[in-house]
Amino acid sequence: MDYQNRAGSKFGGGGVASQSATNADRRERLRKLALETIDLDKDPYFFKNHVGSFECRLCLTVHQNDGSYLAHTQGRKHQTNLARRAAKDAQLGKKQEEGYTGANAVQVKKNIVKIGRPGYSITKTRDPITRQDGLLFSLQVPEIAQDVEPKIRFMSAYEQKVEDPPDKAFQYLLVAAEPYETCGFKIQARDIDKREEKFWTWFDGDSKTFWVQINFKTEREERYSGVPGLAPLRGR
Repeated sequence: MDYQNRAGSKFGGGGVASQSATNADRRERLRKLALETIDLDKDPYFFKNHVGSFECRLCLTVHQNDGSYLAHTQGRKHQTNLARRAAKDAQLGKKQEEGYTGANAVQVKKNIVKIGRPGYSITKTRDPITRQDGLLFSLQVPEIAQDVEPKIRFMSAYEQKVEDPPDKAFQYLLVAAEPYETCGFKIQARDIDKREEKFWTWFDGDSKTFWVQINFKTEREERYSGVPGLAPLRGR
């Protein structure tokens, strides 16, 4: 570091570096050190988000450039988390893959860059015989990854982190289809009739369209669910 031409210093002498300059020099040295040992293309914790910043998925930190991320990998926090992760995997009987060092010591599934939300439509339905209310979801996923089929799950209002406070009158239907972002549909917190003919999913590989049909239980089935002899749950 050049300490000349600083306030209070003599010509040819070393001035007092500011705290910010010292930190900048330290980050640069750490970045150069990391470049010698880390290949970002093989780093399972390195992730570039949709706004162009870089994230460390191990420490849950955000960095403005790759140099800042590289310096972070040489810091105490990242190294400590690496050691903890390795110890946990060792305890679970996992073996580290040969040829990986530093930030690559523990290999995990690499995050896939999301490309946005798929197009979708929702249609209200009603069973003509049982008069059950239902919903038919149709999602268009033309860029879905090869050999990947969409998956769904139901999530309660207390599991989500978007609405605070959570509303127990609603639940969420999640649909995941890499590389698209996971879609969440807010629906009534009513019991779902999960009999085969009432609840089904179907993925059309030709048109890249995913269908989800759900039907809510009738008011009688919800009220007397589990009561012996009343509103038996057929198909279970």
